[in-house]
Amino acid sequence: MAVFVDTNVFIYAIDPSDQRKQSLARAWLTHLWAARTGRTSTQVLSEYLNVVPRKFRPGLSFEQAWADAEHLLAWNPRPLDAAVLERARRIARAHPIAWYDATIVAAAQLEGCATLLSEDFPDGTAFGSMIVRSPFTLAVHEAEVTYASTETLGRPAPPRRGRPARRDAA
Repeated sequence: MAVFVDTNVFIYAIDPSDQRKQSLARAWLTHLWAARTGRTSTQVLSEYLNVVPRKFRPGLSFEQAWADAEHLLAWNPRPLDAAVLERARRIARAHPIAWYDATIVAAAQLEGCATLLSEDFPDGTAFGSMIVRSPFTLAVHEAEVTYASTETLGRPAPPRRGRPARRDAA
C-alpha cells in the first residue's frame, strides 16, 4: 500500500538534533524506497527546499537541499494541480484544518495512499479511508501488519466520525 510522506518526515531524517526521530524517519524512508511505496507531492518538496537551508545551523545549502529533492523526483511527486485544489477545497470545508494541510491530504488521497505519514495532524486522524500516522508512534513493521489485515478483509478500515479529540496542554 502506498504511503504519502509529509515534509516533516524528510526534515527529521536529516535533523541531527533529535537522534530518535532522525532514526525513525530514516527507517521509514529506507523501507519506502525498498518497497517502492513512497509517495509525496511537489508541494512537499517545495516546503523542504524552503525550510531546510534556513532551519539548521550550519544549514544545508540550497544546492544540497535541491539534490535531496531531485532524488525524490523518482517518486513522481503529485503536482499541485486543479484536481488537488478541488479535492482540498472539499476537505477544508469538511474538516477544521489549514489550507496547506488540506492540499497535502488531497494529494495523498489522489495518490491512492492508505497512510499519510506526518506529525502535523493528531495520530490516527482519518480522512475517508486514509489514516494519518505519526512516523514516531507507528513502527514500520506495525504498518505492514495493518496493511495486511486491511487487505485480508477486502475493504478499507471504516472512517472515524467527528472531530479528532482535542489535546489540551498540561
